[in-house]
Amino acid sequence: MAKIVHLSEAASLAIHSMVLIAKSDIHINVNILSKEMGASRNHLAKVLQQLVKQNFLRSVRGPSGGFVLNVKPSEVTILDIYEAIEGKIETPHCPLDRQICPFDKCLMGGMVNSVTLQFKEYFKEQTLAKFINEA
Repeated sequence: MAKIVHLSEAASLAIHSMVLIAKSDIHINVNILSKEMGASRNHLAKVLQQLVKQNFLRSVRGPSGGFVLNVKPSEVTILDIYEAIEGKIETPHCPLDRQICPFDKCLMGGMVNSVTLQFKEYFKEQTLAKFINEA
C-alpha cells in the first residue's frame, strides 16, 4: 500500500528510542531496544550514536550501561529529533527535483509545499514529553 507521508526507518527508530529511554528507570542498552522494536541492532546503534552526537542522549559504559536522556522531554520537540536524524526540513521548489519544467506554474507545488509545512508544524508542536505521556 502506498503512503503519502513516510518516515524513514532511522527517524522512526530515533523517535521511538527516545520515548522508550525516557520511560525507563534504568540505563537501557541497544540490545534491549532493538528487541523491543524489532529493529536491526546495527542500524539502531547508528541512530543512537547520532542522537548522542547531537546531545539528545548520553551513553553510559559498563555492565549496567546503556543510554539515558540528556535533555528535558518538555523542551524537545519531535521536529528536533526528526531533524537531528534527517536534516532540516525544506520546502521543496519542485516535488520531482527537476531543473527544467514544461509548465509555467508547478502542477503540484502548492499541495506539496502545504503538506510539508503542515507536517513540519505538527512535529514542531509535539514535545517528547507529550509522546511519553501518550505511550
